[in-house]
Amino acid sequence: MEFEKIREIVAEQMSVDMDKITMDTTFTKDLGADSLDVYQIVSELETVFGMEFSNEDAEKIVTIGDAVNYLKSLR
Repeated sequence: MEFEKIREIVAEQMSVDMDKITMDTTFTKDLGADSLDVYQIVSELETVFGMEFSNEDAEKIVTIGDAVNYLKSLR
């Protein structure tokens, strides 16, 4: 569930096809996200999942899989 929702959010924010987003997709290298893009994605994830990412943890999220695992760890 987390993966599909994250994929949906990232695809919309970054204007990419959802099928191109995998657990190994990196925000910066593969998707070309800059710090503002990442901030917007994290903000949207916080809203959708009703939780807050610490700044330290958010900085460690490099791939889609990292985001999925982080959200699962908070539940």
